[in-house]
Amino acid sequence: MKITEVRTRVVEWRGPTVPPQPHFCANPMDLLALPDDSMASFRFHGWLIVEIFTDAGHAGIGNAALAPRVAQDIIDVYLKPILMGRDPWDVEALWQHMYRNTMAFGRKGIGMAAISAVDIALWDILGKAAGQPVFKLLGGRTKQKIPVYASRLYSQPLDQLAAEAGAYKRQGYRAMKLRFGWGPVDGAAGMERNLELVRTVREAIGYETDLMADAYMGWTLEYARRMIPLLEPYRLRWLEEPVIPDDIAGYAALKALGRIPIAGGEHEFTSYGFRDLLEARAVDVIQFDTNRVGGITQARKVAALAESFSVPVVPHAGQMHNFHVVMASYNSPMAEFFPVVDVEIGNELFWYIFEGEPTPQDGFIDLRDDLPGLGVTIREGALTNFDVIEAGKETAGGGRK
Repeated sequence: MKITEVRTRVVEWRGPTVPPQPHFCANPMDLLALPDDSMASFRFHGWLIVEIFTDAGHAGIGNAALAPRVAQDIIDVYLKPILMGRDPWDVEALWQHMYRNTMAFGRKGIGMAAISAVDIALWDILGKAAGQPVFKLLGGRTKQKIPVYASRLYSQPLDQLAAEAGAYKRQGYRAMKLRFGWGPVDGAAGMERNLELVRTVREAIGYETDLMADAYMGWTLEYARRMIPLLEPYRLRWLEEPVIPDDIAGYAALKALGRIPIAGGEHEFTSYGFRDLLEARAVDVIQFDTNRVGGITQARKVAALAESFSVPVVPHAGQMHNFHVVMASYNSPMAEFFPVVDVEIGNELFWYIFEGEPTPQDGFIDLRDDLPGLGVTIREGALTNFDVIEAGKETAGGGRK
């Protein structure tokens, strides 16, 4: 079996969006105290779709959400020549070739997102060629169903926040995650607003439902040290990304407090990056995203490495590429799930692009044993709601020039 074509398309949403409210979500831009909406830098309305075709008639689908136009260029210019004519079963050799060929600029960030998208598509091909779901190739079923937590609960008026949390509990979720809205420049008043968010959700769901909270890289070490004692009574399952990802020493210092488990890794890359986190004893929970970390080829290595340190893996975001990794690992106790909502910050776009993503029943999702590959297809008809950029050509509504 040989690769005969690699097709990349960036799809950019041109339908209606829901504008976030002020203090919607803490983030690294908050520290700059800019007058504009700081979350604007982290909203995105585009996605990269990668399709890899073979002479055996199999087509694999991969994707990436980070800076999709740049990731597309990396694939078209640097990665496609490596892939053409190669056997997709040589997935490890192909990964190493892509990684080493782009090492000068691609070890982390967008370069690795591009490699991830390609690698996911290759694993989709392997599953289809073998007639097996990808999780079977990774070790098979380790749980009957995957527990998922509802991941949204952005900062909003407290009555609306309570209603949203209560709805998730009624839908059967046994865990959920909220976002903080304030950071260091907001001072003590902002700390009180953050506590109000946590208190409101706790009162809505009680203490028999796990609650996590995400600072999304928006705090400093000093600020996090002040917040953690105030948050401790609310029994958070973890505090997520309290400092920027490069501050490994800061992560380690917060974890060493032993007061609230510390989670991170959404913005870390490859087994080398996670080795640094684990050896520094910096995190209690690892949260790589398969379409960032280096694809399934790296995700399975990081999962094995984390298991040797007894650190659980709960990947960032939903999507099938993460669910297959979770299903195949006893070290992944649950998965994140982004509820289907109107387009807001971009996390929800995959619902509008792909068909086959599972939805929870009573807080669990299942993967089918009889569906080869990743089990997703592209909703070609729905791409009329997007502008489509393919190989440098841009058209409106999914058409091609």
